[in-house]
Amino acid sequence: MFNANVLSGEEVWARLRDDVYQLVRHPENGLDPKRYMNIYTLVYNHCTSKPPAGASVGTPGSVQSNVMGRELYQSLQALLETFMGELVEGCSGLMDIDLLAFYTREWNKYTQAAKFLDHLFQYLNRHWVKRKIDDNHEGIYRIHTMALVIWKASLFERTSGPLVDAVLRQIETERNGESVDRSMLKAVLDSFVALDLPNGDAVDAGTAQGPETYKHTFEDKFLTATSTYYKAESSKFLAENSVTEYMKKAETRLAEELDRVKMYLHASTEATLIRLCEERLILDHDAVLRDEFQVLLASDKNEDMERMYRLVSRTPDRLEPLRGKLEVYVSSIGKQAVEKVAGDLSDDAPLDAKVYVDALLVVYHKYASLVARAFQGDAGFVGSLDRACREFVNRNAVTETAPSKSSELLARYSDSLLKKSAKNPEEAELEELLTSIMTVFKFIEDRDVFQKFYSKMLAKRLVGGLSASTDSEELMINKLKDACGFEYVSKLQRMFTDMGVSRDLNADFQSKMAQTHGPNAADMVDFQVMVLSTASWPFTAPPTEFQLPTELVRTYDRFTQYYNHKHSGRRLTWLHHQSKGDLKAQFPKSKATYLFGVSMYQMGILLQYNNADKYTYEEIKELTKLNDAYIQGYLGILVKAKILLLEGESVGAPGSTYALNVAYNNKKTRMNLNVPIKAEIKTETDDTNKTVEEDRKLFLQAAIVRVMKTRRLLKHQALIQEVITQAQSRFKPKISDIKKCIDLCIDKEYMERVEGEKDTYSYIA
Repeated sequence: MFNANVLSGEEVWARLRDDVYQLVRHPENGLDPKRYMNIYTLVYNHCTSKPPAGASVGTPGSVQSNVMGRELYQSLQALLETFMGELVEGCSGLMDIDLLAFYTREWNKYTQAAKFLDHLFQYLNRHWVKRKIDDNHEGIYRIHTMALVIWKASLFERTSGPLVDAVLRQIETERNGESVDRSMLKAVLDSFVALDLPNGDAVDAGTAQGPETYKHTFEDKFLTATSTYYKAESSKFLAENSVTEYMKKAETRLAEELDRVKMYLHASTEATLIRLCEERLILDHDAVLRDEFQVLLASDKNEDMERMYRLVSRTPDRLEPLRGKLEVYVSSIGKQAVEKVAGDLSDDAPLDAKVYVDALLVVYHKYASLVARAFQGDAGFVGSLDRACREFVNRNAVTETAPSKSSELLARYSDSLLKKSAKNPEEAELEELLTSIMTVFKFIEDRDVFQKFYSKMLAKRLVGGLSASTDSEELMINKLKDACGFEYVSKLQRMFTDMGVSRDLNADFQSKMAQTHGPNAADMVDFQVMVLSTASWPFTAPPTEFQLPTELVRTYDRFTQYYNHKHSGRRLTWLHHQSKGDLKAQFPKSKATYLFGVSMYQMGILLQYNNADKYTYEEIKELTKLNDAYIQGYLGILVKAKILLLEGESVGAPGSTYALNVAYNNKKTRMNLNVPIKAEIKTETDDTNKTVEEDRKLFLQAAIVRVMKTRRLLKHQALIQEVITQAQSRFKPKISDIKKCIDLCIDKEYMERVEGEKDTYSYIA
């Protein structure tokens, strides 16, 4: 072992220099263990020994001036600088791939040597270097860091320009489709990151502050070259190819750049690089993409629209024009679909509710699928689709003459699904169809109109026993409740309550009659009555007078007496136009007994023929008290069925007579004659629309009073806006209607105009 205690720094270095130089020049050869330990021990003994008496090895005045190592550090530094001079000379004249190969090879060897040196001179780091750094001496680094600093100052600063140019040419070569040595590029760029100066702390001296060298030396030039490259390529490609092909190219390029970052660029480059590529490849051609979007929509190129969305959504603010185009286009397609349905009708033929609703749903489902898949359920595109559907559902060729027609037809379609028929769908299919109805329902503005028609049709199903199933009815009501709240369906639910009460009432009445008159009393008819609360059911007063036939009077009187005795103070209003029955008929020349399903008004006409075989129009009118519209409608049905024979020009003509067809014969012994007549259909629609208008006026007045009671003092525009907000869940109110209702509230002294301020109202307590 060497006695380092008596050796100076120059003497120690003289013993180390050759081995250290060979290690720096050929680190791949390494050191044999004996030589390694000799060097390590020399460094250790030198750094841990005290200087001879009177000698000074530090800065004058420094408290650490008695620590050995300065000569050793400076000698190693000088050796590395000399070696760098050799490398600079060796790379002079090299260009492109040769320069990159030389730089990569020497960098890998040098960094390997730097790690060896850092370990060999570990005690120099621990003692002299650490104390110098702690004493804030500039230009002193750990051995490994010192090696990198020398590389940067001596070699890198002189070759960085040609080196970066060579890297950029390799990247352009790769972009042009040729293969390059990615591992070599990664080694060069990683060296740029490694050459950032340390933070100076002895413990963390090898930690870089960030890839500043990489950024200023390489990244800035790289981004400029990238921008130039893609600006030229994208313009040329678009001029020579279709937009759809361009989008594929743009996607490929963006994926390539991401891959480039993963393979050899620094991670900090990713965000800036991708943003730059998006600007050159997408934003610079924004107008072209927007124009193509309309073409893709019209030609149903869903895959290309999905690709366009992926590209444009990288800059979300650029999606809004596409959303606007989707909204306008879908609205147009929806209106065209309705126009076709309406145009296929023959003159005066009613529009089939199912055909109409199906036309709306076809458009919705088509573009809902597009939004979900191509636009990935983007909330902005969902909103555009909803607005488009709201537009073509509420404003189309069918609603031009009847603004609330969509609501009415949707209610009629619901009725056809829930009404008992031979074509009733299975339970699972029915639920799916009801869900589709709710899809259209959410776009309807006049929900109050739907409610009116739906409640009337539900009432008819319940009263006529026409519901396919109670479960289906409850399912639909629950869906409406989820969409609009409990208040919207409260009356519908009370209808079912009344039906249960009526069943109990009928059972009790039949029991009382059996006790009083016996079960086979000759003056009793098979009779079922439904007692319904006026507030919950949408039935109106009978549209015509009617005189009960004698055969029914006694039973009606007995029930009225029974009910008045059971519920004193209540008044029964008989709704004959909602009543029906089965009538047995036997004709003189037919052995068969027929069973006719008839309305109460038809029953009133036919029962007259128990007393005579022929009546004039005027006699039937006098006996039944029906008005002309109803008596003509029902006589027409009976004449068409050949139960009555017309003698005269036409049904309802003055002096026309109606004789019982005594020779009536039909293979069918059971017939339903209870079909709606024009007068009933027209009255139902007119009454419903009239009721809706009256209810809206009351709703608006109530909303105005509620707002004014809360706010006390309010400007005209603010009041109108708040009323619209309250009403929009049920219907879209007209400004003119709100103004009329404001005047009505003023007339009723709920509010008044503030003197001196014509557009301000105050609440009157």
